[in-house]
Amino acid sequence: MYFEILRPYLIMLCSFRYARILIGFCCFLAAMAIYLSIWVAPSDFQQGENYRIIYVHVPAAWMSLLIYIAMAISSVLFLLTKHPLFQLFSKSGAKIGALFTLFTLLTGGFWGKPMWGTFWVWDARLTSVLILFFIYLGVLRFQQFSVDVASIFICIGLINIPIIKFSVNWWNTLHQPSSISQFGTSIHISMLIPILLILTSFLCLSGIFFILETRQIILSFSSFSVKSQINPQNNNRKQVSFYTDNRSSKST
Repeated sequence: MYFEILRPYLIMLCSFRYARILIGFCCFLAAMAIYLSIWVAPSDFQQGENYRIIYVHVPAAWMSLLIYIAMAISSVLFLLTKHPLFQLFSKSGAKIGALFTLFTLLTGGFWGKPMWGTFWVWDARLTSVLILFFIYLGVLRFQQFSVDVASIFICIGLINIPIIKFSVNWWNTLHQPSSISQFGTSIHISMLIPILLILTSFLCLSGIFFILETRQIILSFSSFSVKSQINPQNNNRKQVSFYTDNRSSKST
C-alpha cells in the first residue's frame, strides 16, 4: 500500500515551510495560558493557590493518553501497511508520551503533598498511570529489537487506557473524579480556557518534536544512502591504485 502524501520529499518540504509557524503559534498559546492561569483565573476556595498546578497537570495527563491512542492507531497501520513512517510515529510518540506521563506523575505528586499529606499513594488512578509510564518504557525497549513486537505490545497496552479513564468511577479512590467529560464541565470558564490553551500548546509542542525527529531520521537515511553509493567507488579506486602500484613495482 502506497501513500503519496507520506513521501519523504513532501514531508521535508512541508515541515520546512510550516515548522516555524507551529513554533510561533505554540509560544503564543503558552504565553496566553500562563497569563490567564496566573493573573486572571481566581483562587480555589478550598485548595487556595495550590490548585494552579492543574493547569499543567491535567493537559499533561490528557496528552499521555492521547499520544498512546495515536501510537496504537499508528501501530495497527504499520502492521497492515509496513510503511516506515508509521513506525517512526510510534517511536517518536513513545518518547514524547513517556515524558508527558512522567511530568503527570511529578506534578500530581506536588499537588498531592498539600492535599493528601504525601507525594504518593497507591491509588487506582496513580497506579494505572504509573503502569502507563512503564508501558512507554517497554515500547522503547522492544523497538530496539523488533518493530513488529513493539507494535503488538502497544496494541496490548491499549487495555490500560480505559482503566486510567474510569478508575475513579470503578474504585473508591483518593483521586477526585473528572471535572470535564462528554456531558459537560464543572470548571468555571476562567479556569477552563487556560487548561485548553495549554493542551493546545502541548499538542503543538508534540508536533514540533515529531517534525524535528522525522527530519533528522530522513536526513540520516539520505546521508547513509549517499555514503553507500560513494564507498564502492572509493573501494574500486583503491583496488585500481593498488593494482597499478603492483605492476609498476614488478616492472622495476
